[in-house]
Amino acid sequence: MSRLLLNCDIGESFGNWTMGLDVEVMPFIDCANVACGFHAGDPSIMRKTVSLALSHGVQIGAHPAYQDLVGFGRRSMAYSAQELQDILHYQIGALDGICKAQGGRVSYVKPHGAMYNDMMANPAQLRAVIQAVAAYDRSLPLMLMATRDNSAAQQIGDEYGVTMWFEAFADRAYDSAGKLVSRQLPGAVHHDPGKIIEQALTIARGDNLSASDGSALRLHANTLCVHGDNASSVAAVQRIREALNQQSAS
Repeated sequence: MSRLLLNCDIGESFGNWTMGLDVEVMPFIDCANVACGFHAGDPSIMRKTVSLALSHGVQIGAHPAYQDLVGFGRRSMAYSAQELQDILHYQIGALDGICKAQGGRVSYVKPHGAMYNDMMANPAQLRAVIQAVAAYDRSLPLMLMATRDNSAAQQIGDEYGVTMWFEAFADRAYDSAGKLVSRQLPGAVHHDPGKIIEQALTIARGDNLSASDGSALRLHANTLCVHGDNASSVAAVQRIREALNQQSAS
């Protein structure tokens, strides 16, 4: 990819319960990570979110999770490698079917929450996720966390012929290894729109961030995430979009 793509976790409402600001954020993003029903979303929410994404020309990504509606997919759960692949295929296939019914398609996969964090901490689980994507459709990129060193994850992706899209976060604090600071710790999520914009542009320029311990951290990323459930991020997203566009044009 020649430019930094802006992505957002989206479609995370459920039934009559509303989560996020999907309508407001969709015009400014490149990629929509659509919840597939296990941590949020339901068939109707998925359909509406896909329709909204298609109307704005936004790429649609499957955002699968552990089967944990109550915990919003943010609690680790024990799955075997085969079970993990099964739930990935179930969720990707469901969203892909809804996309096809509207003339679209799933364009990439980004695991959610605890599944995302667990695969970054456990190479065997990352391998299982990559195998699942390769088995479903080898042409689908896998979105995963950019860290201080992406080489180990890239090597597994290359082994299975799956493209890696490394992702950085505009609204999260990082530790010295380039991992996200736990949401249970103070300062893990940025709520100042100015700070979110500053971090987004620092990543886009390839400059150093300041990690939680004060050390310099450089992330090599293909895509930048703004969380749709963080009102401060949504408030900043238009200015981030404008800044990224200006950078691409220069």
